[in-house]
Amino acid sequence: MKKLPRSFYLRPTLTVAKELLGKHIVTKASGHSMIGRIVEVEAYLGGKDPASHAYRGKTRRNEVMFLEGGHLYVYFTYGMHYCANVVTEEEGIGHAVLLRAVEPVEGVEAMTRNRNAGNRGKNPVGITNGPAKLCQAMGIGRSENGTDLAGDKIFITEGIDIPRSLIRSSPRIGVSKGVRHPWRFYINNNAWVSR
Repeated sequence: MKKLPRSFYLRPTLTVAKELLGKHIVTKASGHSMIGRIVEVEAYLGGKDPASHAYRGKTRRNEVMFLEGGHLYVYFTYGMHYCANVVTEEEGIGHAVLLRAVEPVEGVEAMTRNRNAGNRGKNPVGITNGPAKLCQAMGIGRSENGTDLAGDKIFITEGIDIPRSLIRSSPRIGVSKGVRHPWRFYINNNAWVSR
């Protein structure tokens, strides 16, 4: 699997968001490799987007969003969950793509253990079909905030090509501002897309 080059992330955010579908995110923790195919994402466009953490500018919480594209912005939400975003475009822009769901490709047993899922083997879809679930399953938390995706701890590789005919868009989920933007992208009929 070939790691995506930095140049992939430095392009317009909406382009990167759609092209992340079908790519593989790889994490390595405790001697395990876990690989998930990205099946659902949401784009957040900084100062142009009232739903973005970067809308009001750079803060201590969101400073990773303003790094050069190709870093991982991880934030804590609802007092209990982590969510992971891929930073896009040039340094100082503040754009990112939220990883909403992945389809497990490798390391499903480790993902299940990480989720403390009591349904081992019964419903693998429930392990990674949401942004907080995928972070827990793949071992992504506070210490991964700012990770360079060009490194070896967490990275994204080429995966499978998704035909345009299978890519759908809709308004983003769980936002109260910027709701009219159809910046959620997902693979049609993929069981791991969040509900």
